[in-house]
Amino acid sequence: MEERADERRAPGGGLCPPWVLRGYAVLADGERGAVVDPEGRIVWLCAPRWDSDAVFSSLVGGGGYFGVEPEDPWHVWGGYYEDGTLIRVSRWLTAGSVIECRDALAMPASANRLVVLRRMRVERGEARLRLTLDPRPGFGAGRMRDPRPEGDVWTAEAGGLRLRLAGAHRAAWDPESGLRGEVRLRKGEEHDLVLELSTRADAPRPDPQRCWKETEEAWRRAVPYCSGLAAPRDARHAYAVLRGLTSSSGGMVAAATTSLPERANTGRSYDYRFAWVRDQCYAGLAVAAHGPHELLDTAVRFTAERVLADGDRLHPAYTVDGGPVPDERGLALTGYPGGGDRIGNRAARQFQLDAFGEVLPLFAAAAHHDRLTPDAHRAVTVAVDAVERNWSRPDAGLWELDERWWTQSRLSVVCGLRRLAGALPGRTGERCARTAGLVFAETRRRCLRPDGRWRRAAADDGPEAALLTPLARGCPPADDPSNAITRRFIEERLAEDGYLYRFAHPGIPLGEAEGAFLLCGFTMALAADHLGDRVGALRWFERTRAACGPPGLFAEEYDVRQRRLRGNLPQAFVHVLLLECAVRLNDASTLPV
Repeated sequence: MEERADERRAPGGGLCPPWVLRGYAVLADGERGAVVDPEGRIVWLCAPRWDSDAVFSSLVGGGGYFGVEPEDPWHVWGGYYEDGTLIRVSRWLTAGSVIECRDALAMPASANRLVVLRRMRVERGEARLRLTLDPRPGFGAGRMRDPRPEGDVWTAEAGGLRLRLAGAHRAAWDPESGLRGEVRLRKGEEHDLVLELSTRADAPRPDPQRCWKETEEAWRRAVPYCSGLAAPRDARHAYAVLRGLTSSSGGMVAAATTSLPERANTGRSYDYRFAWVRDQCYAGLAVAAHGPHELLDTAVRFTAERVLADGDRLHPAYTVDGGPVPDERGLALTGYPGGGDRIGNRAARQFQLDAFGEVLPLFAAAAHHDRLTPDAHRAVTVAVDAVERNWSRPDAGLWELDERWWTQSRLSVVCGLRRLAGALPGRTGERCARTAGLVFAETRRRCLRPDGRWRRAAADDGPEAALLTPLARGCPPADDPSNAITRRFIEERLAEDGYLYRFAHPGIPLGEAEGAFLLCGFTMALAADHLGDRVGALRWFERTRAACGPPGLFAEEYDVRQRRLRGNLPQAFVHVLLLECAVRLNDASTLPV
């Protein structure tokens, strides 16, 4: 990123020029997320919920943003997260001043009301800061109506949302560019801006001092200390990201954004503002490996509710409150460079057997910690019933491709059934063990080659990194020769420069079809450790966790050649696997969950 600061000013029309993905930070409170560019502008925010229409959508060409930035164009920027939180501090250095702006979404959060906190402070010298608030509801299609000052607060309304901004009473509203103003500060002075977007007309006015105090306390309660883990600071940051992506209803979105491309101009741009059952289970299992923290309970609650409600018809993804994911549709936007403008996700209608394969060990982990609720206990029976009726059906698999007899899906089910058999002795355990034996025998017959290597699918001998997931969780057992053979084949065919790809695209070299898949790199670390290769595990862990930008956030894929992030941000399951690796690769023994 070599651009001069004065070349990246937001032009007219409420649109901010894009940056490469590694430069963006994210604020989140569990109910929604805001993307902040390196200059401190909030360029993406959906309100009031994750899957609502965006009010600020400059990130994907929709227009609208909330900016606080130095007037002096001759400055450099930086920033950091406060430890164990998603409180972000943007920092600017000019020729004569050092300025910081502390940003957060206020917590505890409400589903129908969000509060953006921005506190500016001058550490050295004097500063003039430019304020811009240009809300454009409906992904840029709408404008706020009737903007007016009420004492020292600006108010406006649109699309069922009520806006209030405190701290900008000297600003003026321009019909074309929104609210514009200036803040002047001397060394040691602070100034608060508090933006509220709510569906309620009677919400009390937020007090910045109280909001900051409650937000800091909420993060202290939510994120445990990770001393003793491998990479403890990164593990704690991963916890904070997962907490920020998890709603009070229990659902954890896969990412805060939509339509950020996995590969430029290939059409692979998706909406990840929904809760994938698989990802939810991954999160619960990673947290359970560390201890019985809150995110384990929320994962168990959300998953049990979905299994009890839908049984055999369990969807791969839901809204965070358990509702159906809307069908895909396009928007008339430019999109992030190389990407599209898509909302909704058709994968939510697929049958993915491995979702059940992750639900089962999650419930086993909850039982291990004595956190299996009555609802979850009932959901165990429903899930086992569904597996018995459906394990032989073709499914879309981990990568949501065409329906086939994917090996990873069956091995994941076997792993989950065996975990439950150990966690729930008696009739349920015996039933799980019996079904696991049946599924494993047939999968071995159809999917294990004579040379001892697992096939990708019943009729596909290609390399498949998804096979590392059940292997890392103990299926087949660690001493089974097929594990080492399969792992070696995956490394030989899918690894490049210390990063791992999902599978081979016929006729296209690795790295050209798509980026390295960061989930797979961390899973390889877990698999290597499970097979006794601690040095190899640490190498994979360290290499993969280097694939992030300055804010320490991971996307789904990594372009190894250009060292750039690809896909939506921040990708929950990558942070989940980083956390699990940090737990299992420490020097102490870990829990067998």
